[in-house]
Amino acid sequence: MASNSEKSDSKTNSDIGSVKPLSSEQLRRRADLSTLDFKTTRDLTPLKGLMGQRRAIDAIDVATGIENVGFNLFVLGASERLAREAVTVTLKGSAQNRPTPPDWIYVNNFKEQHKPTAIAFPAGRGASFAEAMEGLVDDLMAALPAVFQSDEYQAQRSAVDEKYQNLQGEAFAELQKKASEKQIALLRTPMGFALVPSRDGKVVPPEEFNNLDEEERNKIQAVIKELETELEHIIRQIPRWEKQRREETKHLNSETTQAAVDPEIDEILADYSDLPRVVEYLEAVREDLVKNVAIFILRDEEAAQGGEQSYPTGNAFDLYKVNLLVSRADHYKGAPVVEELHPTLSNLTGRIEHIAAQGVLATNFRLIKAGALHRANGGYLLLDARGLLTEAFSWTALKRALRSRTIKIEDINQLIGLTSTISLEPEPIPLDLKVVLFGDRYTYYLLSLLDPELQEHFKLLADFEDSMERTPESEALMARAVASIIEREQLKSMDRAGVELVVENSARLVEHSGKLGLSPDQVRDLLVEANHYANKTEREVISRNDVQKALDQRIDRASRVRELLQEQVLKKVALIDTEGSRVGQINGLSVMKIAGESFGHPTRITCRVRPGAGKVVDIEREVEMGGPIHSKGVLILSGFLAGHFALNTPMSVQASLVFEQSYGGVDGDSASSAELYALLSALADVPIRQDLAVTGSVNQHGDVQAIAGANEKIEGFFDICKARGLTGTQAVLIPASNVQHLMLRADVIAACEEGSFAIYPVSTIDEGLELVTGKPVGKREDDGQFTEGSVYRMIEDRLKAFTQVRKSLAEDGKGEKPGS
Repeated sequence: MASNSEKSDSKTNSDIGSVKPLSSEQLRRRADLSTLDFKTTRDLTPLKGLMGQRRAIDAIDVATGIENVGFNLFVLGASERLAREAVTVTLKGSAQNRPTPPDWIYVNNFKEQHKPTAIAFPAGRGASFAEAMEGLVDDLMAALPAVFQSDEYQAQRSAVDEKYQNLQGEAFAELQKKASEKQIALLRTPMGFALVPSRDGKVVPPEEFNNLDEEERNKIQAVIKELETELEHIIRQIPRWEKQRREETKHLNSETTQAAVDPEIDEILADYSDLPRVVEYLEAVREDLVKNVAIFILRDEEAAQGGEQSYPTGNAFDLYKVNLLVSRADHYKGAPVVEELHPTLSNLTGRIEHIAAQGVLATNFRLIKAGALHRANGGYLLLDARGLLTEAFSWTALKRALRSRTIKIEDINQLIGLTSTISLEPEPIPLDLKVVLFGDRYTYYLLSLLDPELQEHFKLLADFEDSMERTPESEALMARAVASIIEREQLKSMDRAGVELVVENSARLVEHSGKLGLSPDQVRDLLVEANHYANKTEREVISRNDVQKALDQRIDRASRVRELLQEQVLKKVALIDTEGSRVGQINGLSVMKIAGESFGHPTRITCRVRPGAGKVVDIEREVEMGGPIHSKGVLILSGFLAGHFALNTPMSVQASLVFEQSYGGVDGDSASSAELYALLSALADVPIRQDLAVTGSVNQHGDVQAIAGANEKIEGFFDICKARGLTGTQAVLIPASNVQHLMLRADVIAACEEGSFAIYPVSTIDEGLELVTGKPVGKREDDGQFTEGSVYRMIEDRLKAFTQVRKSLAEDGKGEKPGS
């Protein structure tokens, strides 16, 4: 690799040596609300709607405008509350312009009772139909028994019974007359009818009959046999007469029932004649009532008195009632917007409830309950993606419903085979709705990778921005957003200085002085806490001091671990130097996040070198405490060395790098520049200033790259230096590309203004190495050698010496005798 000095636009050594600390203006960008004229937020017009979310708003508009299958919406955003509020408001507005979906009812299927029938009604009419059927049942329960108990019916019924009783009586009377004429008696016994000899109207005893001569006995038996034939014929007629009696009775009952039922059903039909499926159902009710009228007139006393209380699943009259599954009676305009917070399978697709009755589980169509898909049908259904995915079968059931465009009630117990209870198979209901899933980006991209069907059903993506460009106009919008939150939460108004601090803190939260965060949750929480402190001091408005106290207290509440770590450093349990210089030792910086708050703390990084095979050993990786990104950063150091030094000879060095007193895992490459400084210091045998701390990653060309958490890292080292006493030489080196991210605390800025602390932006390892060693790094001269007395010259000379050592050892090894 060519060194930086070989690039056409590279800086000279004098330029590198002139790296200056950042000015206070570069350490924190102040809020600019000059476009607004106000003293407190009471003077501002609250912001309505969203700011900085053009892309997401466009996606939501497209989702509400396209009716085609598959154009459901997946909403992404770091702030779920922002996304939910924005989407819900937009959808409710769109829902007002959509047609109101129909009511749905389930009714008994008189042909297949285990398959209840679903019927749609125009919005609001389902409830009235349910009331009408309830009234029909109530009326029939009273009217039918009265009709069948009337004198007219009883007279007709008695006439039918008397008719067939007379038929039987006449047949037996005629047989009795014929038998009497032939001296035979017809007797009714417990075993049936019997024909026996008689004389003078009295039965001939068996003994007397047996004493008769044989000829006379034979004559009598012949007569009896002839009469038995006629008796048998009469007895065979009795079931037929009974059947005819039942048929006439049934016909009479049907006519009587028809006369009572027709007016009631015709009255309902008059109101619903425009709905063919309702007409079909009512005719089926009429037919079944006439066919099964006995349930109304032959009820046992318990059923008559107890009604449904005697039967856990209801009584026979419930067959004619209605299960109002979904009613829009209170929603006459627009489509529904339903949010299901707990999307279990039953909450999503509905369920069939069961009741324990006489040791078994029983159910009927009236125990079918609606799910979120039923309630949202015709409108919008809002679901949490993670909640949906963590519920068994819910995600698969949702996809099935979207693909089939129907809602089929599924029982999870039957799906996994835990029960064999016979249940219902309700008729599926047509599905027409938009589903909106809310989730974080990780969930979306992982689901997209693992389930290709996601793109089939959720073709639209609303990706909410986490931040927006910081301009005077956007800062003014943020100030109005603050006013909006204060108004909504009913807080005290805030003065101008307080609003400015809220705006500045918004930039710090997104770690960029040129951007503003778009999370209203974080702003709201800060305003509520600041309002609390304003109330405690009985101020009329929330001041900047209240906002600052809220920020300080939030940090303080999460500072137990930070203070323990600082205490370990100050008591020299954790070894961190902030004065002097050491070879192969440097202060690296890392960030910890606890309870939503981040803080930085320094870590000692050391390096030792000796002649070897050109390997840089990462001790963290060797003991499996280093993550892959950290290990990658260390391997990059080998590439840097190979490209800078001893270009014509093998790299003959063995180096070991370690984070001292690190007892947990280490990952990330933000310390790779610090590790490289320690390695170069050890190779050159040049000490590094311990009053400096370093952060930044590095590439093989020696460019220092941006890292995260720059503010916290600087403040973490500053706090240690301040506790020990600021010397005026202490400083932090950060990547120059991180300057745009700085939004430092006021005390750090004050120290920099006083000259007691400094922050240096470095772009290359050359710049940083010169700062940490206080010596020129050097450049390759025309003779191919680095500048005499420079750090790089010392390193290359040391590497060449290592090569000679290895060469000498190899030669000595060749001269030795085998086995010596």
